[in-house]
Amino acid sequence: MFKYRDEGTAKRILAAIEDMGIESKFMHVCGTHQDTIVRFGLEEMLGDAGITIQQGPGCPVCVTTSKEIADAITLADNGVTITAFGDMMRVPTSIGSLFDAKSRGADVRIVYSVEDAVKMAAEQSKPLVFVAVGFETTAPSTAVPLRKELPANFSIYSCHRVCPPVLKTVFDMGETKVNGLIMPGHVAVITGYECFRPFSVMYDMPQVVAGFEPLDILMSCYMLTKQRFEERAEVENEYTRLVKPDGNPVARQLMDEAFELVDRAWRGFPTIPKSALALKEEHAAHDACRVHADILATTPDVEEEAKGCRCGEVLRGIMKSEDCPLFGTACRPADPKGPCMVSDEGSCNIAYKFRKV
Repeated sequence: MFKYRDEGTAKRILAAIEDMGIESKFMHVCGTHQDTIVRFGLEEMLGDAGITIQQGPGCPVCVTTSKEIADAITLADNGVTITAFGDMMRVPTSIGSLFDAKSRGADVRIVYSVEDAVKMAAEQSKPLVFVAVGFETTAPSTAVPLRKELPANFSIYSCHRVCPPVLKTVFDMGETKVNGLIMPGHVAVITGYECFRPFSVMYDMPQVVAGFEPLDILMSCYMLTKQRFEERAEVENEYTRLVKPDGNPVARQLMDEAFELVDRAWRGFPTIPKSALALKEEHAAHDACRVHADILATTPDVEEEAKGCRCGEVLRGIMKSEDCPLFGTACRPADPKGPCMVSDEGSCNIAYKFRKV
């Protein structure tokens, strides 16, 4: 499972964790971390050392609500060109998916960047919307074109969210009891890690910012266990090769110029204060929520989850994907019932892809 040169290091880290003799449950909030953990069999290795890891709300496509998907579908059905990343296209709602809208004749296109969408808008006259999804990692790239002159027919429907508020909600809801957090390295590259420090103070919560290789995950678990062993609760940085205390100031400035924090619901969660990014008033001419308010007012009500789907509980860290009654039977990547089975960063998709059969 490991490269040969890493095997000895992995064994030493696991032995050091086991020697401390502390059983722990940690949570991470990153789909890429989940992929690494499952792909390389780290669950079993860490379990033997007394460590359990639970995924939290770390998949941006998964936490996007059915209402937001339905808004995009409604725009598409009313003659607006919709552009989005591939994972967004197959997320099911009670009125179908964006691919279903495309099958009805709507103009729905996969893009690989916001620049692709801007170029497409410049090549046509009818309105085009880019559905922007992601955490602090991708929000700066969405903001870049707003510094330039944009086609008048181009607008952004922002589904961007930020990490700290949802973590506070996880703690305050009290459903999930964890002993430490493995923090997302790609988010911290942008934000730095000082924004996570209040959780250590308020909730006595050890935290480690981690990279994405198997040894990064194992080392972060060692660092969290060591904090518990020494009765500390701090924010430590395992991902020192890329993450700095203040993150990326240029990227943060881009976000500050383009967006403002707003209250918004997340899939599986209630409305979370100041947890999402909406375009500022000065960008109203390219804000799809303002430009197409008349169409969006006609979006039908949709159920948040398909009957039996437990994505919300998976995202809150109170259920493993395999425990959902639909997992692997009614819900599979070829016929997903919820976004956790659609997205490459979704826990259900990862669990299904690497399941032992």
